[in-house]
Amino acid sequence: MDLHRHLSLFVLLQLATVLAWAEPRVSIDQHQISLTDFRIGYHVDPSQELTFEEVRTLSFTETGNRTSLGTNARVTWFKLILDNTSDTGQRVFVHLPHAYHLKSVAIYQERNGELVHSDLLDMNRIADTDMMFRGTAVYPLFLPADQSTTLYLRSFSYSHQWLAIEVLGAYASRHTLVSINTDIALMVGMLLALVFYNGLLYFATSRKENIFYSLYLISGLVWIALSYGLIASVFDIYGDAIFKLNLSLFTMPIFLLLFMMAIFETKISYPTEHRFLQGLIVLLGGTLIWGVFDISAALKPASSLAALMMVVTLTVGISLYRKGHPLAKYFLLGHSLFVVFNGIAVLVYKGLVPPSYLSSHGVGIGIMLEALTLAFVISHRIKLLEDIRTSQEELKKQASTDPLTRLYNRRFFFPEANYLLELAKEKDIPLSIMILDIDHFKRVNDHYGHACGDQVIIKLAEILKEQSRASDLIARLGGEEFVILLPDTNLLETSQYAERIRIAAEDLEVIANVNKTVHVAISIGVAELDTEQESIESALARADKALYQAKNSGRNRVCRAEPPVRFGSDQLADHFTT
Repeated sequence: MDLHRHLSLFVLLQLATVLAWAEPRVSIDQHQISLTDFRIGYHVDPSQELTFEEVRTLSFTETGNRTSLGTNARVTWFKLILDNTSDTGQRVFVHLPHAYHLKSVAIYQERNGELVHSDLLDMNRIADTDMMFRGTAVYPLFLPADQSTTLYLRSFSYSHQWLAIEVLGAYASRHTLVSINTDIALMVGMLLALVFYNGLLYFATSRKENIFYSLYLISGLVWIALSYGLIASVFDIYGDAIFKLNLSLFTMPIFLLLFMMAIFETKISYPTEHRFLQGLIVLLGGTLIWGVFDISAALKPASSLAALMMVVTLTVGISLYRKGHPLAKYFLLGHSLFVVFNGIAVLVYKGLVPPSYLSSHGVGIGIMLEALTLAFVISHRIKLLEDIRTSQEELKKQASTDPLTRLYNRRFFFPEANYLLELAKEKDIPLSIMILDIDHFKRVNDHYGHACGDQVIIKLAEILKEQSRASDLIARLGGEEFVILLPDTNLLETSQYAERIRIAAEDLEVIANVNKTVHVAISIGVAELDTEQESIESALARADKALYQAKNSGRNRVCRAEPPVRFGSDQLADHFTT
């Protein structure tokens, strides 16, 4: 019984030992090779000083060929065992599609326990190698028939350890290298279009939130183009020269916070929320300055800062929404999408979840969705401002117009008339005025009621609009009395114009009841201004005298005012002295 127990225990120990030392292997037994999903091993080197001879004796932890290990694994060794199980030698190409964001990659090729070849890809000395193509490191490898080849890759990352390995045949390798990152190019193109559109909005409105939004977009598109290899692919730039662009990871949230402060006017209306946003800007600004001197160190807490920013901005957004800000709900919608997708990306960068397209592109997707929502927020704000402006214009219009006839009122007429008088002086053109009222209007009100009288006034106002020019200033002075100022019109022309109005008024008909139609007539007084010496009030007084002359002469007629008395310079001085 004891022997059986010991034997069972021995078998279990042996099995555990076999399982512990079992390493993932990749079998290659075909000519058309395209291996994009397999298992590899990794070993984190916190000292950053392990040599190949030391590493090959250490144990490796299993992971996928697309892995993210966070910020504490800047130097990591990866182990890939390739078994050529075919009876012919195979030429393959090992692709590292995310090599553009590394500082360096060292590759060691081992066969039958011996190092057969090694290469170093230093991103700061890219001219010394032909392994880089459009952001992807390509390592050619020959696999002898029925033999195993082990690759050790020492990946030295600037901040986050994020690696992908693919094993491709010649055809698949060429096809992959000539393909274009359409999704990333589309993201960058859309952001550029938003930057251009928002720049036009700034020139139209001169509002600072448009500037902050544009800078946020620029920071976002720089980070997307950098992180997803578009800059490396297009410009073939790597290493320290380009890694500094990761500072956009700090400028992006700073400009977003400034945008929030501007569009929500937190400094004036929401001081508590304003202080929270200010504090976060100070923290991010300090990290940005740190990054200028040591970008790798500054990026270590970037994920934690991103999480803090999400919490603060969401909290502020919710607070503004609860306080009734009309734009807060739209901001919360877009920012919530940003938070969700960035939260997924943070988990990947910290190595807490395996990479996938959605998770590894989370920041880019989040930026795009929020950028589109913020564009809507800006447009909606413009609409709100236009509604307010329209409402104010309507109030101004109501204050300056007569509610019954929709003509200008006395309050508006005199300032505008004085402006036209100054214009006539400046251009040396004539300026005339006429005043008119309805003959026996009191009888209309007494016999047919004020409703009928109002209709007579409305119909006469319509005649004045129809007979006048766009440059004429028409106003209702009160009751049945109207005034018209005529720029670039002399006394004769004004008289002829007044006569046309009088004749049109004779044809005016207002139905008082079923059996009665009301006809009216008008009397008009006209005068031409002496623009050098006369005021609007003086000319209006002369025209009013001419109106009373028309009334006293039998009504339904036009009378001209006497010209004003002109003073010489000496007479004018004596006049004002006396």
